[in-house]
Amino acid sequence: MKRLVLLIVSLLFAFMVSTSAMAADIEHGEQIFTANCAACHAGGNNVIMPEKTLKKETLEEYGMKSIDAITYQVNNGKNAMPAFGERLSSEDIEDVANYVLSQADKGW
Repeated sequence: MKRLVLLIVSLLFAFMVSTSAMAADIEHGEQIFTANCAACHAGGNNVIMPEKTLKKETLEEYGMKSIDAITYQVNNGKNAMPAFGERLSSEDIEDVANYVLSQADKGW
């Protein structure tokens, strides 16, 4: 009985995780990135602050390897990066954050 309950809980968790991952539109995120971010971050680089790239290792080093962290940064800006919260919808920002993480995991 315990195994059955554990199996059901595991399946529900997997379904919830996959459903939230499907909510993001990576292709749309790429379009948003190309139109708004690529001038400074082409290929996951950073032309203003070269040491702060969008590469997986750098995102991890600076505590930025999460949807929440990237979304916050895009919304509010920081240092030379402007805030996009007034220019982009929350859906656009979520999609671009998912795109950035997917590209970081692929190595840009």
